[in-house]
Amino acid sequence: MAEQKPEHNDNPTEAQSTTPAEEEQVEAAEAAIASEDAELTLEEEVERLEADLAEAKDAALRAQADAANVQRRAEQEIDKARKFALDRFVGELLPVVDNMERALSAAADSGADATITEGLELTLKSFMDALKKAGVEVVDPQGEPFDPQLAQAMSMVPNPDVEPNTVIAVMQKGYTLNGRLVRPAMVMVSKAEE
Repeated sequence: MAEQKPEHNDNPTEAQSTTPAEEEQVEAAEAAIASEDAELTLEEEVERLEADLAEAKDAALRAQADAANVQRRAEQEIDKARKFALDRFVGELLPVVDNMERALSAAADSGADATITEGLELTLKSFMDALKKAGVEVVDPQGEPFDPQLAQAMSMVPNPDVEPNTVIAVMQKGYTLNGRLVRPAMVMVSKAEE
């Protein structure tokens, strides 16, 4: 009689019997795969949350910087307004200074009473001191090189005694308020002889 070999089933779709230990191993392997997937998603979630946190920190820093810039600009505007609030008022007072200087010059030229001249001098000095306290400075460029930022040339006169472009006469003094020009000085400037 011929020996029969056990049949070997090559079809994997047919059910095979497994032992409970094998089933536990399969379940453990499937659980390990699911755990790895869960770890990957947890790692991805951590990365996403860290990116969101970085964006939120960046947005907070930008908002803080914007607020600081707004505050700084507001302080600068307030400081500027405080410094130059008197600009128009000072401009209105400058003709009074000019008139007082003319009156003082006329009193000295005409030989007026010494007490009147002294009174005018003291009044002008007091007035100029008050303007100086408010930040007003006189621009009197007599003998200095011409500076178009502070003076306005009314005429140019040939003068061999001084360097060209030198202020040789001040017809009207200029004034600044806290470093900002309120009125330019009206001057006569030398030029080279032709």
